[in-house]
Amino acid sequence: MSFAEAVRTCLRKYVTFSGRATRPEYWYFVLFNILGSIVLGIVDGIVFGAAEIETGPGSVSASSDGPLSSLFSLAMLLPMIAAGWRRMHDSGRSGIFLLYPFIAVIGTLTYAGFIGAFDFADPFGAGIAAEQLEGLAGIVLVIALIVCVLSPLIVIWWLTRRTEPAANRWGPVPGTAPAAPSAPWTGGTG
Repeated sequence: MSFAEAVRTCLRKYVTFSGRATRPEYWYFVLFNILGSIVLGIVDGIVFGAAEIETGPGSVSASSDGPLSSLFSLAMLLPMIAAGWRRMHDSGRSGIFLLYPFIAVIGTLTYAGFIGAFDFADPFGAGIAAEQLEGLAGIVLVIALIVCVLSPLIVIWWLTRRTEPAANRWGPVPGTAPAAPSAPWTGGTG
């Protein structure tokens, strides 16, 4: 599959989450998104000027994407997720696996907010020292942070896996025509 064909396919299947997407289809579309963001970022800088905010010496500066780059990123969000979803199907996994990093981050932030708001001064009246509860909560938080770091790497690894060579529950191998239904038997001899 060529670069142009992959981009056309992903844009034609804008929000299609069913079926399968080959490695070239997905990764060429990722490349298209990166190149599009770079080019439109440059155009934004030329047309709208640099959007940097700096208040003085020794201060932290911040910059933002211009409107063209932001609109492009917003417009490509759904087809990018859909292509990744189909790519997961092609490697034999459910598309929900694509969301594991987001689920891990939301869970970790929720847990961190929970333990930050929790009073560890023997909340259950069980005679447990506050230091033990804080230590346990800290260990769980460290494990959750490790999962947050590793989950995107695992998802990227899954996205790079080979196409399953045979049809799977998400459809036939991409690029092959689905089997034509056979003609119904009419009971005749001819």
